[in-house]
Amino acid sequence: MMINARNYWFVFIILSFFLSACEKSTSPAVSSTEPSPEQLNYIEKGDLPELLDRGFLRVIMPQSGMADDGLPRYGYPLHFEQEIIEDFAESIGLQLSWVIVEKRSDLMPYLYDGKGDIIAANLTITEKRKKQINFTVPVETVDEQLVVRSNEKITRKAQLSGRTIAVHRSSAFYDTAKQLQKKIKNLKIVIVPEQIPTERIIDGVASKEYDMTIADSNLVKATLRFRSDIKAAFSLSENNVVAWGVRPRSQLLLKQLNEFLSQEKLANSRELEYKVDLKGIQQRKVLRVLTRNNASTYFLWRGELLGFEYELAKDFAKHLGVRLELVVPPQRDLLVPWLLQGKGDLIAASLTIDKSKEKQGIRYSRFYNKVNEVIVGRVGEKAIESLQDIGHRTIVVRRSSAYWQTLQRLKEQGISLQVEAAPEEMETEEIISKVAEGEYDLTIADRHIFEIELTWRDDVKQLYEFDEPVKHGWVVRKEDENLLNEVNAYLKKKYRGKFYNLLVEKYFKDKHRMVRLQKERVDGNSEAADQLSPYDDVVKHFAKQYQFDWRLIVAQMYQESRFDPRAKSWVGARGLMQVMPRTARQLGFKDLHRPEQGIHSGLKYMDWIRDRFEDDIPVKDRMWFVLAAYNAGVGHVRDARILARRMGWQSNRWFGHVEKAMLLLSRRKYARKSRHGYVRGREPVNYVKEISARYEAYLRITNSKNN
Repeated sequence: MMINARNYWFVFIILSFFLSACEKSTSPAVSSTEPSPEQLNYIEKGDLPELLDRGFLRVIMPQSGMADDGLPRYGYPLHFEQEIIEDFAESIGLQLSWVIVEKRSDLMPYLYDGKGDIIAANLTITEKRKKQINFTVPVETVDEQLVVRSNEKITRKAQLSGRTIAVHRSSAFYDTAKQLQKKIKNLKIVIVPEQIPTERIIDGVASKEYDMTIADSNLVKATLRFRSDIKAAFSLSENNVVAWGVRPRSQLLLKQLNEFLSQEKLANSRELEYKVDLKGIQQRKVLRVLTRNNASTYFLWRGELLGFEYELAKDFAKHLGVRLELVVPPQRDLLVPWLLQGKGDLIAASLTIDKSKEKQGIRYSRFYNKVNEVIVGRVGEKAIESLQDIGHRTIVVRRSSAYWQTLQRLKEQGISLQVEAAPEEMETEEIISKVAEGEYDLTIADRHIFEIELTWRDDVKQLYEFDEPVKHGWVVRKEDENLLNEVNAYLKKKYRGKFYNLLVEKYFKDKHRMVRLQKERVDGNSEAADQLSPYDDVVKHFAKQYQFDWRLIVAQMYQESRFDPRAKSWVGARGLMQVMPRTARQLGFKDLHRPEQGIHSGLKYMDWIRDRFEDDIPVKDRMWFVLAAYNAGVGHVRDARILARRMGWQSNRWFGHVEKAMLLLSRRKYARKSRHGYVRGREPVNYVKEISARYEAYLRITNSKNN
C-alpha cells in the first residue's frame, strides 16, 4: 500500500551526518566553476599544430543537442557522434572540451572567432556556409522533407498557399522555406526559438501548435517508427550532405578529420539486411546487436544508454574494434527471425539457452549468466510450499519465453497448471505490473528481473523459487562459426571477471533505490531547522543566478544525495546534485565532488532543462516537468506529454495528468510508440512527489521562522 507523500514528511537529516558535514563545511565559499582561461576561455585560430601545443580540442555544439536524443532502436547509440569525436581527440592526443552555445546561429561565429575548433551539430552543407567554413567528408546524406499532420492530404507544393512553416532562422530549413516562399503565394514562415529542438517542433505540428515544419529525412524516418500522427508530405530537397565544420585555415586538422572519418566509414551508406561472419563485421566496422528495450537489457536514463546487455555488448564491440549498433524488434519473438533475415549479427537479450531451438538455424553461445526462475504473486499471498498447490491458479507468460517451456515440462511431470499466453510485445516487467494490479493471477520471472522490480515497487512478492537455475547465452546464426568462437572466447574471459562482476553488482544487486522507501519526517520545530542543509549559502547563490527557489533546490539535493558531496549513483551520477559526468563535461565542470561544482552544475543543468519547455506552461507545472526531466530525461517527459494529449488529459499539467501518462510508459503498448522508449515511470513520478512534499515542508519551516 503506497503512502501519500503529501501527508507524511521526512526527518530533516540524520543528526550525526549533519554535524559531520557541518564540521567539514558549514558554509562553503562560492567560487567559479567554469573552466579556467588556460583550459577553455581563450581565442585560438590556428591549425592542428597549435591545437597540439595547447593540448585541447574544443568542440562546439548547441544546447539543444545535449542529452536530448531518442532511444536508438535501429541504429547507432545515443551520443554516437560525440563518441566519434572523443575517439578522434584521443587518437591525436588531445583532451576534449565542449563549448556549448545557446543558439545554433552562434555555431559558426564561435568557430571563426577562435572560440572553438570543430562544429559537430548535424550541419547541412550549403553554398552559403561553404563561404564561411570548411566541411569534412560527409557524415550522412539526407533529404529535407515537409512534415505535416498524418491526416493532411498534401501531395504538391501548390497546396501550401496560405499555410505556415515553422523553422529555426539559423537552419538550412529557413533558406529552403524562403526559396519556397518566393514560389508559393501567401506562404508564411514562423521563426521558432533556437533552443527548441526540431523534435519539439515536430511535436508541435502533431498537436497543432505549429502548422508545418521542415526536417531531415533521417529524423523523420526515425520518428515515424514510433508515432503515426505526423508524416512527410514530400521532399523539398534531396541528397543534402551533413558534415562537421572547421575554420578555413585549419587544413591539417581537416585532413586529419577526413582520414579518421573515412577510416570509420561513417560516410558509407549501410544496407539494412546482410549476413556476414566475424571478418565481415570487422571489415564493415559495425556490430549490429538485436536486443530488447527494458530495465535489464537496454534503456535510456538521463540521456545515457544503460542496461546489462547493452554494456556487455558495447564492451564486446570495443574488443572487436568496431562500432556498436542497436536493433530493437517490436516484439520479442522477432529476435530470431530478424537475426536469420540479416537485420542483426547477434542477439543479446537475456535469452535462456534452449538447444532444441537450434534447429531453426541458430547457435547459442556459452552461458554468461545463471539465474533461478521464480513465481511472482501479490503482496499478502502465502508462499507456495509445493507446485501441487497451484493447480487452481493461472500463470501468465509469453508463449515464446523460456518460462512457457518451464511450465510445459511441469505439465509433463503430471503437475496440473493453468497457463495463459501473454502478448509477445509485453515485457516481463509489464506482466509483473499486471499481476500487481490483479489483472493477471501469477507469472514467472528470472530472479534478477524480479529483484530489479523490487527496488522500486512493494506490491509483489516471490511465492516460489525453482531449484534448477537456467543459463543465458547470446545467439548467432548457425553458419557464423568464427563469430561464435569469438563470442565464446570473450564471454569465457569476462565471466566472473572484474568488469562482469561490476555490471552484475550495478544492475542486479545494488539496492540503490531502496533508501527511497524510507519515510522520514521534517520537523519545523527541530533545532536543525535553522539551516536546511550544510550548503544553504552556496545553493542560495546559484539559485539566485538561475532564478530558482533555493528551498526547492535543497529539497531536490536531499533527494539526490542526502547532502553527501561524495555520493555516486548506480549509473555513475556524482555529487550533491547527482549530475552525469558527460553532462557535466558539456556544461564545463570537472570535479562534481566539490560542493560548489556539484551544486552549480545541477542548477545550470536545471536551467537548460527549463528552456526545453514552453514559457506559457503554468510556473508550478513547468517546475514539476523540469524535476521529472532531471530525473528521467527531457525526452521521456516529452513522450509523456504527447501521450497525455492522446489520452485526453492535459499536457500542461503534471499532477493527475502527465504523471499518469508517465506511468503508462512502463508498459510496452505505449513505450514502443514513444520516441524514447521504455521508462520506469514510477521513479520520476515518485521523485517529483517526494521533492514537492519536502519543498512544501521547507516552505512552512522558513515562512514560520520569518513570521
